Amino acid sequence: MASSDERGRRPAGMLEDAVLAALWDGARPMSPADVQAVLDGSPAYTTVMTTLARLARKGFATRWREGRGFVYSASVDEAGHTAAAMHELLGRRSDRAAVLARFVSELAPGDEALLHRLLRDAATDVGDETP
Repeated sequence: MASSDERGRRPAGMLEDAVLAALWDGARPMSPADVQAVLDGSPAYTTVMTTLARLARKGFATRWREGRGFVYSASVDEAGHTAAAMHELLGRRSDRAAVLARFVSELAPGDEALLHRLLRDAATDVGDETP
């Protein structure tokens, strides 16, 4: 049996990521044809249309009618989308502490220092709030 890669298909989620990247890079709202052109004509137009509609249902894209069709823009930025994906993955695991420990242990030194700073800043921000 052929794997999905052998048939020229993208692994689950990769097409949504590619479509979102096109929307993030676009200077204006994009039609399905615009997105398909950015993806070098592959996948099929109907697949791009379905993916855009799915992203709109998930809240990652906004769509509105323009002429006889729809145009789309990203409703979340890249950092927000990635953070949401990380939260979703973490939420599916039974041992969150083990996942976080492994994640932190495999960070590059610069990323580890950045994470320490962000956690410290977040703790300071929470302490500054008055009830």
